[in-house]
Amino acid sequence: MTRQRYPETFKIEAVKQIAERGRPVADVARVLS
Repeated sequence: MTRQRYPETFKIEAVKQIAERGRPVADVARVLS
């Protein structure tokens, strides 16, 4: 099974939304996928 590689900018945006905006991880993952 191959793991999907995410670009650095994607990771930064995801962390920003979770940490700064208090959004749930599952919600951010669903929106950004």
